[in-house]
Amino acid sequence: MSAVYRNAAPPPIHWFSEGFFDFWSTRVHPLWTLRRPLARLVGRTAASADAVTLELQPNRHFDGLLPGQHVNLGVEVDGRLLTRSYSPTPLANGRLAITVKAIPGGKVSQHLAREAALGEVFSLGQAFGEMTVPATPGQRLLLLAAGSGITPMRALLRQLADAGMPAPVDLVYWARRREELCFVDELQALTARHPDFGLHLALTRDPAAPAARVDQWSFAGIEDLGNARVLACGPAGFVEAARMRLHDQVARFESEAFSLPVLPEVEQGTVQVELRHSGRTLTVARGTPLLQALEAQGIQPASGCRMGICNTCVCGKVAGVTRHTLTGEYAGEPSVPLKLCVSSASTDLILEL
Repeated sequence: MSAVYRNAAPPPIHWFSEGFFDFWSTRVHPLWTLRRPLARLVGRTAASADAVTLELQPNRHFDGLLPGQHVNLGVEVDGRLLTRSYSPTPLANGRLAITVKAIPGGKVSQHLAREAALGEVFSLGQAFGEMTVPATPGQRLLLLAAGSGITPMRALLRQLADAGMPAPVDLVYWARRREELCFVDELQALTARHPDFGLHLALTRDPAAPAARVDQWSFAGIEDLGNARVLACGPAGFVEAARMRLHDQVARFESEAFSLPVLPEVEQGTVQVELRHSGRTLTVARGTPLLQALEAQGIQPASGCRMGICNTCVCGKVAGVTRHTLTGEYAGEPSVPLKLCVSSASTDLILEL
């Protein structure tokens, strides 16, 4: 007599797990997994004197992204999985292009820019971020970029160019020297094809004519500035200077920074941080981002952007007062989610870790 299963799902196989499946399936093909998004390095080109553009092939579990959004890329360096955030440009062939600047002392950026070989596979998070534009923007756009902040702007400009540049757009792009600029030929080609696109290159250490930094930049040449939506991306100091420079002068200001601002040193001393799940109690310095403090003591919470955007490092806070490292605001509410990368301990804490 044969057995008949009445349930919609077959009985579980206790020895079979997603990790078990992925281990063996990736031996057959490096991108085959049950559910986990992965990406494979399939191409690389020089983008500037100190940056390289990597072309990645994601597997079918990646849900795609909008131009201007970010993804977390997990890279194995010296036997450890390190995660960093990048803003890819979606390509017509379904691949992703990320541009990485080699940062002195940066383990991930140095590996990707100098050492990563074709065929290397990375873990790939789903897209996040709100700095996007609709298909028909409906208002003038002013894009401000410094350094690696050009990468989301490139993706946004490609989207707008594919739509025929439906609104006037200006891009002001700061770098120290001409050899550090990325995508110059592509950007100049856009100006030739689209009269409504204005490109302004600002080289602050040009030996012939150094350009003003954003806090001294004249926006007098930008038409209809008061009705413009501004998108800014770059180091935290650049973004904050741009915000102050254009305060009350534009219709809307949005930004993303790829470094943390430096707040005044208003807190000193140490506090005790209890990790409820692991049973450990640590002594950490007040004012130090909790993610950094935990990593310094050998604890590796899940993390991603390290800028408070992707929510990968969120954990529960049971008790205590924290300070937001971006705004300086204090939070003492119990039993709330806490972003470890942009929170420091002001009092003793209890965390769900």
